[in-house]
Amino acid sequence: MTESITSPIDAGVIEKLRAGDQVLISGVVYVGRDAAHKRLVEALDKGDKLPFDIAGQTIYYMGPSPTKPGHVIGSAGPTTSGRMDAYTPRLLSVGLRAMIGKGARTEAVKEAIKQYKAVYLAAVGGAGALTSKSIIKSDVVAYEELGPEAVLRLEVKDFPAVVVNDAYGGDLYQEGKAKYRIPAEKAGS
Repeated sequence: MTESITSPIDAGVIEKLRAGDQVLISGVVYVGRDAAHKRLVEALDKGDKLPFDIAGQTIYYMGPSPTKPGHVIGSAGPTTSGRMDAYTPRLLSVGLRAMIGKGARTEAVKEAIKQYKAVYLAAVGGAGALTSKSIIKSDVVAYEELGPEAVLRLEVKDFPAVVVNDAYGGDLYQEGKAKYRIPAEKAGS
């Protein structure tokens, strides 16, 4: 079953999501990668206000792609989430509610997801052209000088993703490995 959710995401919605759930996201999603994450955390550490209200928000780790004339955005595929792992617990501590990317997260990030009641979602890698059709508006909101690493504010409709890490410690990647693992006694036969 696919769950339709709206971002910013209400805490009650997070409580219902479990690893393996498919979601269609509508509403506002921010794009930020490692350079932007570094700046966001530096701003927090200095006591400065962030360039957008992060409470309840979703950040998409999107690989940059040039926008063709007449289009809202170029290809909008996910990038590897691990590059943001050093910054993620700090952003979760101030209200970030969901992240979208690809690849596994560190134990520290998974613990922060549980602690702050958030979710990590995966978008399908290699399907950026298709994913871009869910984006109806895109605007730069911060760090424009970073070029493709700037923070974008996207308006999305039915953006497809899958819950990988839920607020209870569920991990779709680990569950998938366990489901298809061949027992040691059968591996040698």
